[in-house]
Amino acid sequence: MSEPQGSEGTTQRLPVIERETEHEQRDQPEPAAAYGPPPVLEGGTGGTERRFWSARRIPAGIVALLLLLVAGIFLYDIAAVRADRPAMHWRRELSRQLAERPLDDTWVLVGAGVAAALGLWLILLAITPGLRSLLPMRRTHPDVRAGLHRDAAAMVLRDRAMEVAGVQSARVRMSRKKADVRAVSHFRELDDVRGDLDAALAEAVSGLGLSRPPALSVHVTRTTRKKG
Repeated sequence: MSEPQGSEGTTQRLPVIERETEHEQRDQPEPAAAYGPPPVLEGGTGGTERRFWSARRIPAGIVALLLLLVAGIFLYDIAAVRADRPAMHWRRELSRQLAERPLDDTWVLVGAGVAAALGLWLILLAITPGLRSLLPMRRTHPDVRAGLHRDAAAMVLRDRAMEVAGVQSARVRMSRKKADVRAVSHFRELDDVRGDLDAALAEAVSGLGLSRPPALSVHVTRTTRKKG
């Protein structure tokens, strides 16, 4: 009679143990390896996100201030002439120089070159997005855009490279299209370290969630020991 009772007692406790185990598993945080790259928006291609556009506040402010000053000075001089006052000396001198100097004069060519360079610079600022240091990420929501700074991405790749066995130091240079990783190994075969680095960094780049993942360029060298 004692054995059936013990068996029934054990059977009654099993659901309680299972519930406690499930509760503990829910409370424990998931490991980092369980998190993959962010999902891609349905219907999106994952590589169509364009770069962020810069506001260009400083160039726009400088141009607006210069135009305001020049327009104000000319307006004041024209109003003074209309009021039967003599024009400013600089405007009379500028008019005389423009009327007397030939088009092939050195100063005329220099002024035209400077004006053309400034115009091309403003056009370049107007047609380029800027913010080269901000990498666009894959869109997971139609109304939200995200970006990752290149320095932050380089730091993530560097930390991931330092986790590979045999890597003593690592340096990462991140651009919009390429990630150049240079590692120094102090033990293990270079080919083995290179293979582990390729796999680890490829997984790290995928985990960044970038719209256009950069190409990896991995270089591994042996550390040089100083002879005493």
